[in-house]
Amino acid sequence: MRASEPDSPRPEGGDQYLDGLLARVARGEQAAFEAVYDSLAGPVYGLILRVVRDPAQSEEVSQEVLLEVWRTAARFDPAKGSAATWAMTIAHRRAVDRVRSAAAAAAREQRTAEVPVPHDAVADVVEASLDAERVRRCLDGLTEAQRESITLAYYGGYSYRQVGERLGIALSTIKTRIRDGLIRMRDCLGVG
Repeated sequence: MRASEPDSPRPEGGDQYLDGLLARVARGEQAAFEAVYDSLAGPVYGLILRVVRDPAQSEEVSQEVLLEVWRTAARFDPAKGSAATWAMTIAHRRAVDRVRSAAAAAAREQRTAEVPVPHDAVADVVEASLDAERVRRCLDGLTEAQRESITLAYYGGYSYRQVGERLGIALSTIKTRIRDGLIRMRDCLGVG
């Protein structure tokens, strides 16, 4: 069955013809089922393709629907509607079920893929310790004036003005010491 196949022509009185064929299918007549298949395969596939949107899956669902029509033909009641409507209802339900099933599978895969990585506290402590050691080593490479100014500003929490007052040095000098010291620290740490 291909999407490009035209719907098979039905004789005059198509709904009644299909209803009669389905009654014969219910009695197990294979030839009647072949005629039902020829009449419904195209429209069933077309409806399913509009819902599922994947040609290969649509063919598979179409085969399942037509097999269900074969197996359950005895349940068809012409008083409730035509054979075509009955078969198309089955097709629509199966297509929607396939889409829901695919969406649920995708959601399960997404949840499975989002397995949280356990937090490694030991690694964090080691990394922080190594970082602190690198900072201490780089601080030791500064001049005494730069180290003192940066230590007061960044570890002591003092503003540049407060560092200048505390050391009795002009604000512009403190800014220069801290700027030069931070440049040397950046180079030492390999940042930027």
